Amino acid sequence: MAHICRQLLGIGGSCAGWVGLIFATATNDWVRTCDYSVATCLRMDELGSRGLWAECTVSPSLYHCSTLDQLFSLPAYVQVSRALMIAACLLGVPAILLVLMSMPCIRLPTSYPTAVKKRNTRVGGALFIIMAVLGAVATIWFPIGANREKHLMSFGYSLYAGWVGAGLCLLGGIIILWFLVALISNPTRENSFFYSRRGGSAREVERPANHAKSERV
Repeated sequence: MAHICRQLLGIGGSCAGWVGLIFATATNDWVRTCDYSVATCLRMDELGSRGLWAECTVSPSLYHCSTLDQLFSLPAYVQVSRALMIAACLLGVPAILLVLMSMPCIRLPTSYPTAVKKRNTRVGGALFIIMAVLGAVATIWFPIGANREKHLMSFGYSLYAGWVGAGLCLLGGIIILWFLVALISNPTRENSFFYSRRGGSAREVERPANHAKSERV
């Protein structure tokens, strides 16, 4: 029961992190920039908000966004951050399916061997960790590139959502792999064998119907 709760905790954290990465990718409030000096922008109360897909002008009387649709004229950090975040979001689909289908409480029409379920769990946990790395690289590189191009004033809520999502994916992937290690280190009776006195061959232990009969070899 503890193993199942641990796996559910890992899946829940990873799914929440995946949603955070999708939210960060879809929104455009990654960084707040300033075209002039910091004192001038604070006095004019006018800042720029930039994300993966649009650049906006934010002020009390104006909120205008222009789409970043010129693909080949965009800075390299914007293009790479787009590719990394999209890849992280797409990897979430097979990762969640692999881990869900490998849970002990899931019964599929075609019963998977235990070895196949363990392999799927290992691959799903590794994919969540890869998603975390991709999201972390994108959300760290983007503000560094924006700061080199313009004066960086502050981080936006989209960037915080990306950081939280990457952290949850990393934590969830580690918990899922930890569940797999605990499952391997505590084998069940399904893979147990014993030697009979009547024969030299080993056969798999079947769960006895009566506990008293199981004490005889």
